[in-house]
Amino acid sequence: MRPLHVRAGTRCTVDDRVTRVAWLNRSTILYAGNDKWSIDNRVVILSNTKTQYSIKIHNVDIYDEGPYTCSVQTDNHPKTSRVHLIVQVPPQIVNISSDITVNEGSSVTLMCLAFGRPEPTVTWRHLSGKGQGFASEDEYLEITGITREQSGEYECSAVNDVAVPDVRKVKVTVNYPPYISNAKNTGASVGQKGILQCEASAVPVAEFQWFKEDTRLANGLEGVRIESKGRLSTLTFFNVSEKDYGNYTCVATNKLGNTNASIILYGPGAVHDGGNGASRAAAGLCLWAALLARLLLDF
Repeated sequence: MRPLHVRAGTRCTVDDRVTRVAWLNRSTILYAGNDKWSIDNRVVILSNTKTQYSIKIHNVDIYDEGPYTCSVQTDNHPKTSRVHLIVQVPPQIVNISSDITVNEGSSVTLMCLAFGRPEPTVTWRHLSGKGQGFASEDEYLEITGITREQSGEYECSAVNDVAVPDVRKVKVTVNYPPYISNAKNTGASVGQKGILQCEASAVPVAEFQWFKEDTRLANGLEGVRIESKGRLSTLTFFNVSEKDYGNYTCVATNKLGNTNASIILYGPGAVHDGGNGASRAAAGLCLWAALLARLLLDF
């Protein structure tokens, strides 16, 4: 809690009819004439002349806020002059949520507590890849059923126009099961290099396995190499032979689940659909349904 102003001065106007003067904070006497009554070293007399009587407070704190009274005694009667000291404090975030990792579909509450005078306005924004998105104008940001698109950094900003905003960030990581986004059939001639690629989105990053029919492929055996890095896994044939042609399955797995896609390595002139295993499976299912319906009608 740091005040914006490091010192404050209070003064009152006097004339030659004044016999005694004093400064008080509430009921506590700070100065009587030139005599200091306060034990606070920050409070000093600034001037005591025939026209002005003033004091100064160094390193002002929020506890210095309040009424200050200049008491003046004249020959006729006493009079007082009062001033109210207002201490402004820049915004400061004093407590904020730590970085968090949750599973997709969970509910998340982010907290950002701030102090300042005047009381700061707290705003949450989602710093996504598409730019800054408004999230909430409150100390607490609640996200119900969080999605993978809502992962990333969330910025809390505390503003009260006394000084620059105080800004802090929280990183939200959303775990979700693998999803194969790219798995295309590939053609290669005998004796040439052939490469099958499988790309999967997942948090945590997916682990990959390759199969031909029911046999899991091992790296370095039978002239193939398996390389997995980040979202992408490749199956490389350095010298394609006839026995290499056929259907391969890419399996992507993390702690939340697994998924797979069928990919065909084909030779020149082979008929292929250029899609992935999911589209072929759907087409096969439709053909089977059509044949079954025809048989039932004939029966």
